[in-house]
This record gives sequence, structure tokens and C-alpha cells, in this order.
Amino acid sequence: MFFNPSRDEARLFLFETWRKKRAGELLTPLEDLAAQLIAKHPEYHAVLQDKERFLARDYHPAQGEANPFLHLMMHLTIEEQISLDQPHGLRAHFTRLSEAFQSEHDAQHRMMECLGEMIWQAQRQNTPPDGQVYLDCLAKAR
Repeated sequence: MFFNPSRDEARLFLFETWRKKRAGELLTPLEDLAAQLIAKHPEYHAVLQDKERFLARDYHPAQGEANPFLHLMMHLTIEEQISLDQPHGLRAHFTRLSEAFQSEHDAQHRMMECLGEMIWQAQRQNTPPDGQVYLDCLAKAR
């Protein structure tokens, strides 16, 4: 079954995960992974502690606004891609970038640029995302 949450469902997942983590409640494996990622982004903690203010907020990259929800969900996506090595060969790029940056987290940030490029091209061309575009971008990543 394909998991495709709406924007609000994805955001609610992050809000609830962070609430549970702060309250010391039991987390599912996916929540635990999300909580670890959130912990690495203290700049987003205040956002995730104020659901009423930020649940429906729009972010405008053209105005220099980073979307914390998109950022965290991209981390989760990349974590799953690495665990599955999908598209095939992605894990090797992750290993290479982790060594180059001496940080798995920084490697994932670089990978996000390529993931975003693949998504942007698919949207622009009105086609499904092309894993080869992603891998080609990762091959050039430094």
C-alpha cells in the first residue's frame, strides 16, 4: 500500500511525533526516526510546538522562507531511499557524500538538492519523477 499523506496529515505527524518525544511517550519506529531528525534541527522546535500557528502556514521560497515541514519530510524520504537503495545506487552516493562531508546529515542536505531537482523536472515536464535524473545529479554532487 502506497503512503501518500496530505500536506496537513504530514504536518500533523511531525507535530504529534515531537509532542510525544517531548512528553517521553512511546514512539513507533517511524516516529522515532522523525524525532531523531527533528532533534537535529533545533531551528524547527518552536514551529513544531505551535500547531495552531503553523499547521496551515504557507512558505514562500521566493521570499527566502524555508519550509521546515518539507525539509523534515525530505529527510524521511531520503532515509527510506537509503534503507532500500532506491533508486538502485543511491546508497553508494550517500556513503560517498557522507565521507566527503564527514557527516551523514550534511550528505542528506546535499542529496535534498538533487531530490528537489528531480521533483522540479517532473513537475515542469508533467511526468513521473525520474530516478535517473536523481542519480545523475548525485553523481555530480560534491
